[in-house]
Amino acid sequence: MLAVVAGGTGRHRSERGSAVEIRQEQEIILGDLPKGITLASEAMGNKTWNVLGHTYLAKAESSTSFAWLSLDPTGTGVPPHVHPTQDEHIHVLEGVYTLYLDGEWTTAGPGDTVRMPMGLPHAYYNRAEGAGKALFWVSPSGKLSQLFDQLHNLADPDEVVRRSALHDVDFLPPGAVPGA
Repeated sequence: MLAVVAGGTGRHRSERGSAVEIRQEQEIILGDLPKGITLASEAMGNKTWNVLGHTYLAKAESSTSFAWLSLDPTGTGVPPHVHPTQDEHIHVLEGVYTLYLDGEWTTAGPGDTVRMPMGLPHAYYNRAEGAGKALFWVSPSGKLSQLFDQLHNLADPDEVVRRSALHDVDFLPPGAVPGA
């Protein structure tokens, strides 16, 4: 998609000495994110995944960012892993998440936003008594949506790790993080 907007005008003298107005235009390239609203009860493009007990609903997807709502029952989590090519964020809506962030354990609750720069080892768990609900997003999108397509209803954790590595998500070896 391409939009052209006026970048300004200026007065210049022509070779004959008369004033000529020159209009400069700037080209703005718009991305591939479609405009619109993803309703709270819906998933963008009807994309919903069940990944190891979590329910993920796509909320926004383009080449530059990917967001999903994560519904996390008590006892679920994602073990320590790294996104070498993406920044990841979590905005907690409900519940309390236990997080591993580069060597430290912490918690985040409703209204908190967790920032995980690319390359940072991290994990999240719902160890609380109630369900958790959070908006996650990564930038750039990378291959994460395609990974969720492959992990949907997959029950074998070893296969999850193998497929994840093919989509730029690298899990740390079991036992690498005490408490995980």
